[in-house]
Amino acid sequence: MSKQILITGGAGFVGSNLCIYLKKQYPQYYVIAFDNLKRRGSELNLARLKEAGVVFMHGDCRNPEDFNGFSHLDVVIDASADPSVLSGINSPIYPLINSNLMGTVNCLEVADKYKAQFVFLSTSRVYPIQPMENAAFTEQESRFVWKDEQALPGISSKGISELFPLEGSRSFYGATKLASEYLITEYQALRGIQTVINRCGVLSGPWQMGKVDQGVLVLWLARHFYKAELSYIGYGGTGKQMRDVLHIDDLCELVAHQIAFPDLYNGQIFNVGGGNDVSFSLMELTQYCQEITGNKITIHPVTENRVADIRIYTSDCSKIHAINGWKPQKNIETLLLDTFEWMKANEQQLKQILS
Repeated sequence: MSKQILITGGAGFVGSNLCIYLKKQYPQYYVIAFDNLKRRGSELNLARLKEAGVVFMHGDCRNPEDFNGFSHLDVVIDASADPSVLSGINSPIYPLINSNLMGTVNCLEVADKYKAQFVFLSTSRVYPIQPMENAAFTEQESRFVWKDEQALPGISSKGISELFPLEGSRSFYGATKLASEYLITEYQALRGIQTVINRCGVLSGPWQMGKVDQGVLVLWLARHFYKAELSYIGYGGTGKQMRDVLHIDDLCELVAHQIAFPDLYNGQIFNVGGGNDVSFSLMELTQYCQEITGNKITIHPVTENRVADIRIYTSDCSKIHAINGWKPQKNIETLLLDTFEWMKANEQQLKQILS
């Protein structure tokens, strides 16, 4: 069946990969990439989008008038956001609240206008910081891990599930995404549009323009590739803080299924991440990057914690697995090798962005 799909943030890392994946898997889909090209490096995706047959539309999700001109829409995927926890610490109004909250409101209005399915890419950062920091954990040789026995529901050695309590502070970034989730729930209940919310952990892969505050895996690999320096920040400066990570292709596969079978997912919220099977600590990531690039770089220990940082995060994806059997297919070695091959193929073009 042909579908007309609008993807906001369509020239960003997640958005561009979604656009291209959907168009390649379903050539009959008419896919529109909507983006303001603000993020450095997003302009490099324009040629990829065009080659794949994706239509690019220059626009800003903060401006309702930029969404004019559609004859109809079947699906709206909101992948536009300022995805940095740190960027909103000093000034939350711009861009976090304007982009992440009001931008989502504008996307919801468009979805409501055309009665289109609405797919939202949320974040694991909706979960509050202090309860996770207070959780029982064990320090292993190369990483921190959560214990099975915990004082709160929704947390175990498998990670955080959707049952984890939401009371507490989570950063301005996490607050904008959670507020968006609440509004999406209202649009689903009161306006009757079909919705699904994916709370993503760390996402990574080729074409991610990694920075210090977002895209850590690409940043780590790039600094090794270009022989720059890094720091282990916080938690004693040991590099044992741990995250799960999901290859962008695994996310694209899931979203494609959600689009194809909207009734299966309507009105639901899912944790979506690599889980313990696809996870890393910074110490372990350093070893991977040394082996892949053949380079050893200077890494400075910084003992003080950063604002809004967390020791551990892994996604318990039992709920989505029970719905459709989904689980990540690509391990961390494949993810890093795919990303390394992309860096090598685009070394000069990426140097000013990633080094």
